[in-house]
Amino acid sequence: MIDSAHMVLMVATVLFALGLVGVLTRKNVVFMLISVEIMLNAAGLAFVAAGSKWQQPDGQVMFLFILAMAAAEVSIGLALVLQIYHQHKTLDVDRLKELRD
Repeated sequence: MIDSAHMVLMVATVLFALGLVGVLTRKNVVFMLISVEIMLNAAGLAFVAAGSKWQQPDGQVMFLFILAMAAAEVSIGLALVLQIYHQHKTLDVDRLKELRD
């Protein structure tokens, strides 16, 4: 019988894998940032599950740090995306690589 902590860790693994696939396959910078957010949430979910399994508050504290880091990443990422779009009129990563050369 699989306990609930293992089920939550499996969901976190699937979420992290989906986020990783999104980062590696997407061409749009906004979708890449969304995929990074999914990966951060999966890591936070794993911390909460581990803290719950060992009945320690450390997992929830780490999740709060992850949420703060995700908020900072969103604000900086959105500012970068707006600046890139303002300068190059595209968010396609392949076209941005072509502009560099």
